[in-house]
Amino acid sequence: MTESTLTVPDMSCEACVATVQGALESVPGVAHVSVDLEQKLVSVEHDEGVAPAARLAAAVEEQGYPVTGTERS
Repeated sequence: MTESTLTVPDMSCEACVATVQGALESVPGVAHVSVDLEQKLVSVEHDEGVAPAARLAAAVEEQGYPVTGTERS
């Protein structure tokens, strides 16, 4: 498993969190999603071969939330 952190600066409320989390959890290969609303960060544990970071960012952006950074650890 890979952990990626996405920066999503337009998240501003719990509804935003639910939308972003739901979008990511629906991507095959995603094992766990954790959102830090205060820091505007989303941590995702995923199978890089099935759900690459670019696919994660696309899933969030499809919901109307731009992703301004992606970091893998």
